[in-house]
Amino acid sequence: MLLVEQDAGVVRLTLNRPERRNALSEAMLTELGLALKQIAADRTARVVVLGAAGPVFCSGHDLGEMAGRAEADYQTLFARCSSVMQQLRGLPQPVIARVQGLATAAGCQLVAACDLAVAAHEARFATPGVKIGLFCTTPMVPLVRSIPPKVAMEMLLTGAPISAERALAVGLINRAVAADQLDATIRELTDAIVASSPLTLSLGKRAFYDQLALDEPTAYERATGVMTDNALRHDAQEGITAFLQKRPPQWTGE
Repeated sequence: MLLVEQDAGVVRLTLNRPERRNALSEAMLTELGLALKQIAADRTARVVVLGAAGPVFCSGHDLGEMAGRAEADYQTLFARCSSVMQQLRGLPQPVIARVQGLATAAGCQLVAACDLAVAAHEARFATPGVKIGLFCTTPMVPLVRSIPPKVAMEMLLTGAPISAERALAVGLINRAVAADQLDATIRELTDAIVASSPLTLSLGKRAFYDQLALDEPTAYERATGVMTDNALRHDAQEGITAFLQKRPPQWTGE
């Protein structure tokens, strides 16, 4: 259901339910959550690429599991999904979404929750819950933190999909490329990430999301503390020394 591969510091997670449009069933969410927990503790894992098999990236929750459930069941399902999305944000390693096709509802949420996203020109993004009477309220959380509010509201109120080009223009994705250039483009990003200190990236990623919810003076206070801590670490001192000595740095992750 979830394929996990690792090579040279790059962990590839592949949603592998193409026959169900890679819907986020309870089992899929559980597997994804466990995989992210293991990656977080793996010092050899430097960057994560989240992709999917088949023509659809992810169609959201598995509606076959959602009809006629009790309140406690819905609460558990949406809480589990929200937890996985927060794991993506809290993961020490950067996460890149590889979007080859349609990403809807919680699938669009998955893209928005990743740190970076690269999509094929054929990809589409939508939050169509209103069409079945279920507003995409949890997908809204990372979506509105990724794109302008009025664009997000249009997607949420109409359920209409936007193109990869529109998603790029509003900031939902970083690159829109030809399908045959998807992997090469992602490789450029993973190569750049793997070349940097994993400690530095981890500190920076955490601080990036922490400061988003703060007012500007508090954000500066938080950033100043993180940067001071960062500067005292071995990798920062190594990087500065290597630059001055005109040699490649040797990262230790410390």
